[in-house]
Amino acid sequence: MNVRVRIKFIFYITAVLVMVLSPSIFAAEEYALEDLYRIALEKAERIKISEEDLFIAERGKDKALSALLPKISAFGDYTKYTEKKEYLTLSGSFPIQPSSSSSYGLRLDQSLSLGGREIISLQISKSGIESGRYNLYAIKEDYLLNVSSAYFDVLKAAKTVEITKANLERLTKHRDASNARLKAGEATKTVVLRAEAELSGARSDMLKSENSLKLAKAVLARIAGINGEYSIREPMDNSRYIVGIEDNQSFESFKETALNERAEIKSNRIQKKIAEDQVKYAKGSFMPTLSVAGVYLKMDEDPSSSFSNTKSVYGTLSLNFPFFEGGLRRAEVREALSKKRQAEFAFEDLKKTINIDVENACLDVKTQAGILKSLEDQLTFARDNYNAVSKQFEYGLANSIDVMDANTLLVTSERQLSEAKYNHQLAILKLKRATGTLLTTVNSKP
Repeated sequence: MNVRVRIKFIFYITAVLVMVLSPSIFAAEEYALEDLYRIALEKAERIKISEEDLFIAERGKDKALSALLPKISAFGDYTKYTEKKEYLTLSGSFPIQPSSSSSYGLRLDQSLSLGGREIISLQISKSGIESGRYNLYAIKEDYLLNVSSAYFDVLKAAKTVEITKANLERLTKHRDASNARLKAGEATKTVVLRAEAELSGARSDMLKSENSLKLAKAVLARIAGINGEYSIREPMDNSRYIVGIEDNQSFESFKETALNERAEIKSNRIQKKIAEDQVKYAKGSFMPTLSVAGVYLKMDEDPSSSFSNTKSVYGTLSLNFPFFEGGLRRAEVREALSKKRQAEFAFEDLKKTINIDVENACLDVKTQAGILKSLEDQLTFARDNYNAVSKQFEYGLANSIDVMDANTLLVTSERQLSEAKYNHQLAILKLKRATGTLLTTVNSKP
């Protein structure tokens, strides 16, 4: 065996061993819902945009802080004159215009409103950062709920594929049984044709369900930010989160939790404070502005004069108090007061909206739980009914119409139960979102 053949043989043996011993390398990545949450929080563009909004708000604080700090600037200029002028006297000549002159120096300026507008602006910027954090929190919760919805859509589509496959197998067996009875002279040709027609419809449903699954997985991959082939795991039962949701008293406790935990309500509460500070900021324009300046100046002239002042250091203190500006300040104050009232109305409106969201989420959980129990019983009855009718058809005690009706009821029950199962779990997540605890629950899991 030459060297080249040996190398090929070793390569093939190694490849086979790797595939046998490490099949996970070649398998599609599997994700749980918590994994999708983590990836989405790291990669979602919508969350990145909100994070940039928070960064911008933090830079707004830096800008507001700069107004409280003095400004230091350097300056310099050079002047060239067309001619030199001198004043002639009996004792000599004195330059009154040099050929050229230059000056340079440093200047320190600080301007403050006696109404404290700069300090108020800094407080507003700090409040804006805090509001931005709550807005980011709310956007993360909304996005996680979108991920959850897409995740359960994939599970529903996968379950539909399983149901259509089982339906296809049942109808294939029924078609074969119909052909056997036709050959035995116990059934007519129409029975076989009906079975073939139902089987063709099942193949069409199978194709549509598989394409729906591909689309649902593509949507989930887009929202969660995952690439390549993947599979997902069934979620754990999270119904333990709901305790005593049957009574109206628990509705009130959920509403109270929402009003304390929802990031939107916290953000709006801060917006109310910002609106109040905006009124103070606008009223501060009625107060005078105090300005302080310190200057170091160095001057040179050519030709120089013994009377020229070549260096100066001086300070300036000024007070500016505008008495009339066309009603601008009064309009700004009234505008700020109107925005303050708007913030108060928005806060009250948001509280009412949150209460409705919580009640709707509670009722949805309660409804889905009741539907789930009923559909479980319905599926049990439908499965037993189909098995009984199929046996009767084999022995000639039931016709093809009875079998088709029983199969349709079974397929419908399976699909409805699958929808209800995942809708119930999604409804619980929606309730967590409505109460503002979804992201906290996700972050608390190891």
